[in-house]
Amino acid sequence: MRRNLWPTIARLPLYVFGLTMLVPFYWMLTAAFKPVPELTKNPPDFVPRDPTVDAFYDSVYDPDVRHDQVVPGLFQRFVDVPGGFWRFMFNSLLVATTITVLSLLLASLAAYALTKMDLPGRRVIFVVIVASMMVPWQVSLIPNYLIVRNLGWLNTYQAYIIPALAKAFVVFFLVQYMRSIPNELIQAARVDGAGEWRIWWRVVMPLMRPALAAMAIFVVLGEWNNFLWPLVIVQDDTMANLPVALSRMNASLAFNPQNMAVIMAASLLTSLPTVIFFLLFQKHFTRGIALSGIKG
Repeated sequence: MRRNLWPTIARLPLYVFGLTMLVPFYWMLTAAFKPVPELTKNPPDFVPRDPTVDAFYDSVYDPDVRHDQVVPGLFQRFVDVPGGFWRFMFNSLLVATTITVLSLLLASLAAYALTKMDLPGRRVIFVVIVASMMVPWQVSLIPNYLIVRNLGWLNTYQAYIIPALAKAFVVFFLVQYMRSIPNELIQAARVDGAGEWRIWWRVVMPLMRPALAAMAIFVVLGEWNNFLWPLVIVQDDTMANLPVALSRMNASLAFNPQNMAVIMAASLLTSLPTVIFFLLFQKHFTRGIALSGIKG
């Protein structure tokens, strides 16, 4: 009995720490469905007594009638932006998906060349790639901005995507994983007459699925939550992604507690896709990290 009880007691701090991580999400979830009177109540209720979706769309709201207890819902705002809030969702989805797919393809090509091809100076190239991870990305913020501005890419999708394609950590991770693929397999494919492109796509890429899935989660989460670079390059609300739109909305509405449910509703919709994506690919994420650690 004592031997079974101690492991549970030892895990209690972890449970408490886990709960502290969940409390902000619970508060965001409940606040998004609270009516305005409950938002301004003191002390607050931890469970909504009269849950409502007015924070998303309030059918009673009339822009020509001013009412203290009625505020426009999330989908009734941003009338100057085509598509309203869904435009920000579309921008984030397009940018995150494009960067993830293209960066993984480029990184896998680089890893294949560094591990499976007789490339002159490949060790030096790999060391330079690893060394670049030691440089904080904020150092390149101003040079990247000047390049993007001189190319006329400000406020465009190119400014989002092109600078984000080179990811040194993804190359490093895939190189470690690709070293676990036997060279004899690559040589056998070459003996059979397959070219390098065909070997990379038909032989190597299927074996790289766990590592690619693990990196896809990192890249998607990073790009979905990316805030500083979009804030620098976006000058029009139409091109804003979700973090930038949420920040601007919070700055303009936070002074009024009646708008807090709308901000929480936007936060909920912003965080929901990343949670779903992680839950779907959690198995690949764990497996990819474990295999990379063993082979690295």
